Amino acid sequence: MNKPKVLLVVGPTAVGKTQLSIELAKQFNGEVISGDSMQVYRHLDIGTAKVTSVEQEHIPHYLIDIREVSEGFTVAQFVDEATNLIRQITARGKLPIIVGGTGFYLQALLDGLRLGSPADKQRRQFWQTMLAKHDQLWLWQQLDERDPKAADQIPMGNSRRVIRALEVFESTGHSILEQERRSQQFDALIVGLTTDRAVLYERINHRVDEMMTAGLIEEARWLYERRQVAPQASRGIGYKELFEYFEDQESLNEAIAAIKQHSRHYAKRQLTWFRHQLPVEWFDLVSGADTIVEIEQRVADWQSK
Repeated sequence: MNKPKVLLVVGPTAVGKTQLSIELAKQFNGEVISGDSMQVYRHLDIGTAKVTSVEQEHIPHYLIDIREVSEGFTVAQFVDEATNLIRQITARGKLPIIVGGTGFYLQALLDGLRLGSPADKQRRQFWQTMLAKHDQLWLWQQLDERDPKAADQIPMGNSRRVIRALEVFESTGHSILEQERRSQQFDALIVGLTTDRAVLYERINHRVDEMMTAGLIEEARWLYERRQVAPQASRGIGYKELFEYFEDQESLNEAIAAIKQHSRHYAKRQLTWFRHQLPVEWFDLVSGADTIVEIEQRVADWQSK
């Protein structure tokens, strides 16, 4: 059975991902899934650069406006919901197109959830300590109690893999076997957009100015008034900087400058992350070094295989 094909459009903020995804969806009978961790929140439209109903051009979009700001949204939830959507879109004979800049979400979807946060390292250290205190049988029994299917597949003597399975289950609530199946379930093409760094930064600065004109202050104030019940949403760039302005810790000009600076730094981190973590094929539409026709040809070649 052929793996479902999934097209990803990735890259830093303000580089043209939304427009490209719409064009590709029209050309290849696609439907769009957002891979952005902030666009899931209702009411946060301007600061998240959420695609508008006009921009969507009647192309179905998913994982946008699916949470209240008081609700969390984890990488595990994204993987579950995106996986289900990919299956549904594929079953309708359409091409799933995932668009976004939250690299960890996309990597988790394609490769399985990768661990490595401080909390995960603490779990690993805990189980390593328990192994030293007890023995391999005791450690394996802990896995068997939590994830018996994984315990059936992992030899008692492979303590490293037993600990890894315990980490995955405790971090995500899912079996490591499910994670490993995910890593092999899609035929993915990853199209990345980039451009000259100075040009990108200029585009980011211009976008922030446009957001301010569009009413970002009012949107941020709405979130500020709900910040106590919206810790995850309140950490978003474009919002947290204005909180300091509302509290008279910075002038408005200083807050705007901070938004631009943090957005530029985030874009730099995004580019670095994508280049090292995912097999991206890069294109530069901004400078004209590449054209959308070239991207469409690459997608067509991939689809025909």
